Amino acid sequence: MGGSAVVGVLRDRTAGRCLAGVVVSGFGTSAMWLTAGIWVKSLTGSDSLAALTVGAMWAPVLAGPALGALADRMDRRTLLVRGNLVMACLLVPLVLVGSVHALRLLFAVLVLHGAIGVLLGAAESALVAGTVPASLLADFNGLRMTANEGMKLVAPLAGAGLYVRFGGPAVALSAAATCALAALIFARLPKGEAPRPPDRHSARGPESPPGPEPAPGADSAPCAESAPALQGRPAPAASWRDELAAGLRRIRGSAVLRPLVTAGAATMLSAGVNGALTFAYVDEVLDRTPAYAGVLYAVQGAGSVTVGLLAGTLLRRLPERVFAAGGILLFALGAGARTVPSDAVALGASTAIGFGLPCVLIAAMTAVQRETPDAVLGRTAATAGSLMTAPNAVALFLGAGLVAVVDVRVLTAAAGAGAAAAAVVLAAGARRPRDSPASPRP
Repeated sequence: MGGSAVVGVLRDRTAGRCLAGVVVSGFGTSAMWLTAGIWVKSLTGSDSLAALTVGAMWAPVLAGPALGALADRMDRRTLLVRGNLVMACLLVPLVLVGSVHALRLLFAVLVLHGAIGVLLGAAESALVAGTVPASLLADFNGLRMTANEGMKLVAPLAGAGLYVRFGGPAVALSAAATCALAALIFARLPKGEAPRPPDRHSARGPESPPGPEPAPGADSAPCAESAPALQGRPAPAASWRDELAAGLRRIRGSAVLRPLVTAGAATMLSAGVNGALTFAYVDEVLDRTPAYAGVLYAVQGAGSVTVGLLAGTLLRRLPERVFAAGGILLFALGAGARTVPSDAVALGASTAIGFGLPCVLIAAMTAVQRETPDAVLGRTAATAGSLMTAPNAVALFLGAGLVAVVDVRVLTAAAGAGAAAAAVVLAAGARRPRDSPASPRP
């Protein structure tokens, strides 16, 4: 990422403070994410139950369209503040988890934590897209990925260390504190959401279906779909159902968004299987203790930090599909390499997974922000996120069951092969003239 692009993103008050909030809340979330698995593994000795902790946090992405529609109906700044405060309150009761009998409480909190995370992600994406120029969206998304995934350099190790020294409740309380601090940071976001910059409207790809012509003066309205309410008229009875489907229609009708989101879904399916195998891989292939997973997550975070810094520059030089396909292929190689019982290979594989996996997510989300009108941006972003990450949640649960009956090496090889196939299909489509980038690269 070029230095001028970094400065351009950080100079924006909304973007800079959103990034600060992501760093703070991401620390606690990353620490809790890993520690929950170690916590359950230590209490039960079960690899499957340990994998289910990750699945519990990912499961709410299935409700992404509904949560995204809710984000479009609320003030996004207020939502970011209150959502983080609610997450902080939810984590405090985990101090009561000290035996197998209290695991229901842990899983319930993880599910609710994941649901609020989906809601806040949609609100943040829409808030930023309304203030950051289209030319900097890829840089912002890359920098956001760096900030978020960068927590994996320190949070998993810190969480595992805190768990070993003081136990799971201490990690839960520290995660609650980071959510409360994030709420304070988001409370300092500029009040009111700036109108979408003009260049975002001109970036709609030729393949996207044109929307209805706006009424005179509609561009000045904060949300086109809320116009009836602003004029004192109730919304149509079927509007809520229509709102839930608006994001899906937007993605299905765009030749820019559809292949990226589809490839992202296929990749995240493989990533879910790969993620469910982590503790079994550490135990059966590497013959290490569960805490060693923290080292692998930290190395994976380093790869994600690197690609986040480079994403803006790479997306200005490569078609979105080529950038995404290259990352998917790198992830596939890393996942497949986990069949080898070597610490050196394990570290290299984690780096490749961390570098490659975010590429399709960054490319897809940047395209969503660039192509989508503000009135439906929250639900479209959440729907795209759900379509790409729901397979991950399904695969985490599937992998948690399969790891009990199938050799972990067979599963890792299958995950790598599936991702490689997705990369080939996406790259083949990139060679067609009609799939060139939707907007000119600077």
